[in-house]
Amino acid sequence: MAKKLNVKILLQALKKQYPKAKISLNYKNSLELLVATILSAQCTDKMVNKVTESLFKKYKSSRDYANADINKFEQDIRSTGFYRNKAKNIKVACKILLESHGGRVPDTMLELLALPGVARKTANIVLQNAFGKIEGIPVDTHVKKASYKFGLSDNQNTDKIEQDLMKLFPKSEWYGLTYRIIEHGRDCRYKKQDCKICKFIVK
Repeated sequence: MAKKLNVKILLQALKKQYPKAKISLNYKNSLELLVATILSAQCTDKMVNKVTESLFKKYKSSRDYANADINKFEQDIRSTGFYRNKAKNIKVACKILLESHGGRVPDTMLELLALPGVARKTANIVLQNAFGKIEGIPVDTHVKKASYKFGLSDNQNTDKIEQDLMKLFPKSEWYGLTYRIIEHGRDCRYKKQDCKICKFIVK
């Protein structure tokens, strides 16, 4: 009962504090969103947006990424960290898009998860923002940390945390929840005395 009560209070507080929270990655289409989300792993959205500002002018299609010189591409995304692995994943993913999807980003969870560099967080973000499909809750580092601090999940595995959150929150709130928690995470160090939300939620 306490957990259900906290969920209701938390949701109300987050919606009041961050009524217009949304994804902060810049993109114009599903391919750009897929690439940006892969690049965002272990990197801030601010840095990703800085990198993609010029990257998206240079690479405009799945074929451009698939045919990119790997060494040059690595340097193009170097600032996002783990650039060698990210470059490899994006190139291979785009080759799959060309071979199996006509160069387009698929709009199903199963097909997205088959792409290298794509786990449920990335797939959920692409489905939600590019296709308007709500199938789950993207769990990034902010959501993972908040889930523990707010007593929403005892799990460390992001897929299990997602399942816990999906059971606690109505589906109609799944989209906004992630981005509100991310905004909160950026504003707060999870210290009760410094945060209006944590003061009432964290015990």
